[in-house]
Amino acid sequence: MTASTLFIVNPAGRGGALGRRWPVVERKLRAVLGDGFEVARTGGPRDAVRLARDAVRAGVESVIAVGGDGTVHEVVDGALSAGSPVAPRVGLLPFGTGGDLARGLRIPKDVDAAIAVLAAGKSRRIDAGRATLRGRDGSELRTSFVNVASIGLSGLVTELVNTAPKTLGGRASFLIGSLRGIARWKNERVTLRVDGETVHDGALSLACAANGAWFGGGMHVAPQARFDDGLLDVLWASGLPRRRLLRLLPMIYEGSHVESDAVRFARGARIEADAEPGRVWVELDGEPLGTLPAVFEVVPSALEWIGAVD
Repeated sequence: MTASTLFIVNPAGRGGALGRRWPVVERKLRAVLGDGFEVARTGGPRDAVRLARDAVRAGVESVIAVGGDGTVHEVVDGALSAGSPVAPRVGLLPFGTGGDLARGLRIPKDVDAAIAVLAAGKSRRIDAGRATLRGRDGSELRTSFVNVASIGLSGLVTELVNTAPKTLGGRASFLIGSLRGIARWKNERVTLRVDGETVHDGALSLACAANGAWFGGGMHVAPQARFDDGLLDVLWASGLPRRRLLRLLPMIYEGSHVESDAVRFARGARIEADAEPGRVWVELDGEPLGTLPAVFEVVPSALEWIGAVD
């Protein structure tokens, strides 16, 4: 008999701390939820995609990601690729470096509080994003995202963060990665189109297509973004010198960059980003998955999100 809920656990979450703490967390879950769930542990990249897809196809009612933004990205991708005629029920028990999706959905960091939110069973429909890009091997990659897709400097930063130790925690890791990225970054020519209209054609530092408001370990990148408005918030910064990027960085943490003339905004359902193939990084939900050219599209009400707090 298939359990009604599957928790997909990334033991490497939070620098391996989740793997060490999981027996305690599981006991807490069973004390609150009973034994009506199963647990699957990931063993490497893309494992959570397969596990979530198989679970939805097997009739599991709810799939909960236990880990960081990368884990929930894979769980969402797998759940949406299962081909279910109804919106998959997905949730998150956060144990990661950045924690931006949890921040956007107001999911508590405290384990007991986060379990209580899941146990309450309250859910809401939220949008997801669909992306088509050039994968690391040069082939076309089609995948989903739930929080933010970004290109350029932010894509380089996530690559630097994900290949460095995260012992200092999420915020410090992304801050250090941002400073390293700015030091290395060279602006590239990119063409951006929002719902078919060209909004930028020239040197670009970074651009985001945001379903959620936060990325980069606590940067309030898209303060007006909403998970359920059927649109992606698009922002971009033209080719800026390093000194200007350094001044812009603290403003993005505060959300005050929206007042800067260096940043432009739009909203749309389909965003196309073209550049010389292989030169400009693309990251989805904090995972550097490939390069431009890419297309990002919103999928309205794609997910039934468990444990979202109004």
